Amino acid sequence: MKIAFVGLGNMGGGMAANLVKAGHEVRAFDLSQEAIETARGNGCETFASARDAAEDCDAVVSMLPNGAIVRDVYTSDIIGQAPEGAVLLDCSTIDVATAKDVAQLAADAGYEMVDAPVSGGIAAANGGTLTFMVGGTDSAFKRAEPILQAMGKAVIHAGDAGAGQTAKICNNMLLAISMIGTAEAMKMAEKLGLDPQKFYEISSQSSGYCWSLNAYTPMPGVGVESPADNGYQGGFATALMLKDLRLAMEAAETADASTPLGAHAKELYEKFAEENGGMDFSGIIKSL
Repeated sequence: MKIAFVGLGNMGGGMAANLVKAGHEVRAFDLSQEAIETARGNGCETFASARDAAEDCDAVVSMLPNGAIVRDVYTSDIIGQAPEGAVLLDCSTIDVATAKDVAQLAADAGYEMVDAPVSGGIAAANGGTLTFMVGGTDSAFKRAEPILQAMGKAVIHAGDAGAGQTAKICNNMLLAISMIGTAEAMKMAEKLGLDPQKFYEISSQSSGYCWSLNAYTPMPGVGVESPADNGYQGGFATALMLKDLRLAMEAAETADASTPLGAHAKELYEKFAEENGGMDFSGIIKSL
């Protein structure tokens, strides 16, 4: 299959490489020359623009920074340029309203499109073990699923257009809240004189069990190996978690949903991100 891939950053680069490994012909574009060169080294054919990459393809996959860029790329370079019948997959994390709007514009032009944001971070993008939360029609999902399976371990159809984005921002709001709670409990236990490793051994096997503790322990030298053991480098950047929390709060307002913990998590990450935006989000423990 000929697949145009637009957006070859920390996540997109690994995803495009995995499509090549799966036997697809990947037509890649990014504004960064370094990203283009890396994609070429990974077996992608590279192009000077998104429009050129989308020409004569069977599918388009995008991984872009925000909703405004997604809208611009699709309306200017993809819709009307990609062949009629190509399936469109946007894997960016953006606001629900834009995801729905772009999907409708694509549908009006005769394309099938899904929003398919991811969970898993850079390591999972490189390793092909991402989880995809997919919004779109049954028909669009059926066409997108084998492409997404080449880049991930789980592909879940969440519902109609926008449902993938809804799942992503709600999931990451929960993750942010959970990480802050885990960090608070670990630091409190330590300050009360309890060995952090003993706390981990107890809580990870009792009612405190959660992903933030068991699979992504925020304290170095305790529990499983995580970004905490690498100076909070790698993993999922604080700036990206803050982006998702802001999207979640915007969506909550439109839905009249009460999210007091989500709102407080956003405030805490805003303060932490002022000087630590590039640090893994589990580094929030350093502020306690």
